[in-house]
Parts: sequence; C-alpha cells; structure tokens
Amino acid sequence: MPFIGNQPALSYTSFAKQDFTTSATTSYTLNNPVANANELALFINFVRQEPTTAYSASGTSLTLTSATASSDDMYCVYLGKAVQTVNPPNASVGASQIVDASITSGKLASGVLPTNTPSFSMTKNATQGTSANSWQLITWQVSNFDTDSGVDLSNNKYVIPTGKAGKYFLTLQVSFDYAHRFILGIYKNGTSFREFDSYGSSGETTFCWNVALDLAAGDELKAYYYSVTATGNIRFENSTGSQLTRFEGFKLIG
Repeated sequence: MPFIGNQPALSYTSFAKQDFTTSATTSYTLNNPVANANELALFINFVRQEPTTAYSASGTSLTLTSATASSDDMYCVYLGKAVQTVNPPNASVGASQIVDASITSGKLASGVLPTNTPSFSMTKNATQGTSANSWQLITWQVSNFDTDSGVDLSNNKYVIPTGKAGKYFLTLQVSFDYAHRFILGIYKNGTSFREFDSYGSSGETTFCWNVALDLAAGDELKAYYYSVTATGNIRFENSTGSQLTRFEGFKLIG
C-alpha cells in the first residue's frame, strides 16, 4: 500500500554495540558519530547510565561526568544507528560531498573571494610645463591609494608587486590648458608599450585613455606625453577635487 516517508528496510537492522577499554579518564571516542547522549545507551559495570546526567555525547566524543577505573566494564549500544539523523563529525565533509554550484558568496568568509588588487591611483599637485616635438615624462606627487606598495612617486612609476603578475586595467587621464595634437604613451621598463594619438579642438582639453595589459611582476610603468604642435601646461586642479590628471589601475580577476 502507499506510504509517506522513507523506503522501509528490506531486512531487520540490529543495533551496534561498542566495548571500551577503560582507564582513569572521562573522555572516550565513539565508533559511530551521534548528535547527542540520547542516541546511545551506556552501561558501566552492567548498570545503565542516565543520558545527559552521567554522560554527554556529540559527534564521536563521549564525556563522562565521573572518571572510570581501569577495572570497570563499559560498553554502549547505539540506539539510533539504524534511524538517526546526526551532524557530520568535524573535518568529515570534503569537496566531493558538496553539490556543484551550491555554495553562495554569503556562506564564505571574508577574504576568500578574489578581489581586483593590486590597485593604485596617482595624481598631480602642480602644473607641469610641456615642450613641443619630444617625449616628456609625466610626474606624479600624490598617491590616492596603493594596496600593494607598487607606487614609486620619487621615480614617477608604478611597479607590479612580487607575486602579482596578470592582466591589468589601466587608466591615464591628462588635462592640458591649450588645444593641440598630442600623443599619450604608457612605457613598460623604459620602452613605449601603448600609445594614444589625439587632438584637442579648442582651449583646455582633457583626454582619458583606458588599456588592458598583460604584465609580469617587476614590470615598471610610466606615463609620457608627446606634444606635436604646441607648448603649454598639464593641469592638475586637485584643490577642486577633480584631479584632472591621474594614472590609476587594478589587476583583473581571472
């Protein structure tokens, strides 16, 4: 006939019994994990002990209220072994027991998930004069943030930290106080690696350029500009919070 619940066993299941080698202690190890003391019957010198009063149990740990003697006879019967639902013992669950894609980020401890670091941001606190028809190093005076100590303001560069090789997303924004044709460049280890050519149509001009680069630990990054037709100044205006000229980036996950 139909029924609700677990499929009945095809044969009788006997309760398991465990004999202990006693000594002057209160702590013993169970062969089968249990959720609490009520899931086993404990006998000392053939006298049944009261659960939670004479002993407690959790997982594979059995703790007595009073220590036994080496001459005592002690055994237990697992009352719930055939039907019990228990907590798994410590360190008993591995990756193969977890359903794929079942763990959400809310169940993970802080710091387990990867982050977009290292990350950095440098800016200026003064204008910088430009010269026509030559590559000029852009100087930096302020580090807004630098998670892995890669910023080197004294040498106007960012160095990829040890152990942090990978793909990086970089942004170079430069603001000029005049309109002209110019080229922005990111140098890696002293050699031009990526360039951006543009032209400002009138007055003060600001350009922002993004690039993704595959970089190795120890690579040195510097920002340069090349003024093709005119001279003037690179603007900063940090006092307004705008930080018109800046060099920043972060390591991509994956």
